[in-house]
Amino acid sequence: MRVFSLEEQEFIFQHLQQDPAQLMLQAKRFPHLPMQELVSQIKARQKALQKLPTWAQNPAVVFPVMLSLEQSSSEVTAAYKAQLVQGQTLADLTGGLGVDSFHFSRQFAQVTHVEQNAELQQIAQYNFQLLGASNIKSVNIAAEDFLHQLEAPLDVIYLDPARRGHSQERVHLLQDCEPDVLRLLPVLRQKARYVLFKTAPMLDLDLALQELKEVVRVWIVAVQNEVKEVLYLIPAEAPQEAPLITAVNLRPGQEPLEVSFTQPDEENAQATYAEPQRYLYEPNTALLKAGAFKWLSVEYKLHKLHRNSHLYTSIELCETFPGRIFEIIAQPKANAKELHKLLPQKKANITVRNYPLTVAQLREKVKLKEGGSDYLFATTDLHNKPLLLLCQKVN
Repeated sequence: MRVFSLEEQEFIFQHLQQDPAQLMLQAKRFPHLPMQELVSQIKARQKALQKLPTWAQNPAVVFPVMLSLEQSSSEVTAAYKAQLVQGQTLADLTGGLGVDSFHFSRQFAQVTHVEQNAELQQIAQYNFQLLGASNIKSVNIAAEDFLHQLEAPLDVIYLDPARRGHSQERVHLLQDCEPDVLRLLPVLRQKARYVLFKTAPMLDLDLALQELKEVVRVWIVAVQNEVKEVLYLIPAEAPQEAPLITAVNLRPGQEPLEVSFTQPDEENAQATYAEPQRYLYEPNTALLKAGAFKWLSVEYKLHKLHRNSHLYTSIELCETFPGRIFEIIAQPKANAKELHKLLPQKKANITVRNYPLTVAQLREKVKLKEGGSDYLFATTDLHNKPLLLLCQKVN
């Protein structure tokens, strides 16, 4: 592992706003400095400024190769998941850069950071010391070997398996991840009171619940309405009830927006349907991923536009709805001339839900540019007819 001198750290911070490629072309101006390594650190810090501010703002922190940085959790999601589990002891079996371990260390008395890549483990261990996380023990060992050597059971074991194949292609199925959680699950449940497992957002929720079997809680975590990760909590003892599914939207400077339901709640819900009324509701992405479609209609007393559209409507405003809310201004035809009269700036934010055209195809057909304060929803009504709704956002 490379520890950078004070001069090298100063160089990195002085050039943090520069284009790394352009900086590399100027390498001859700094013959006494290891420019390739420094530019690599600058590039990593630029990427980490928003994702990992605690790391990026410390001049002595060392960053690993870009792939490890890309695969790490963001600080905002790591801080959220750290408060989902409690206890004294936790092991992060896929420690990586150590962002999750660092935030778990603020909730647990003792955290073990397990990382099989020797250089990455050394970097994480060095950074833990810089960041004052003295209750983290970092070990260079494979997850399977760590479990085999573990004698006393832990309160929690956390895993975020690598989701890239041997050729660095992205994989999404559980059996394609490293380590193989399905194979390890019986051992994991013997070694901890709870197993907290993170999957890629692309993995089908129903498939994951079927394969993991004895899940007690699920969290679908979005950051500013973009799903980032899905978390599954598996207890040592088999649960007696269906897992509680919580859709979470993390928003800067605000409390997390959380909505919880179970799959039986969704299965037993009797949604109502109606023509578009005064208001239109679009669930946030975490709820769409969770599959809370009929349940939303019942819980918030709203009508669905169509069985497969997942858009809702009402006469009275439902201010507590967990998603975007719009007021319907008009129901125009998919005709450029008519829409240009309603939208003289010839622009709108277009969303397609259960509609025969894509956003690009519809935009080309009606000759509208992206942007502005108007929203055009293209969907299907309860009579299976294509429908356009011109809306304005309700603050």
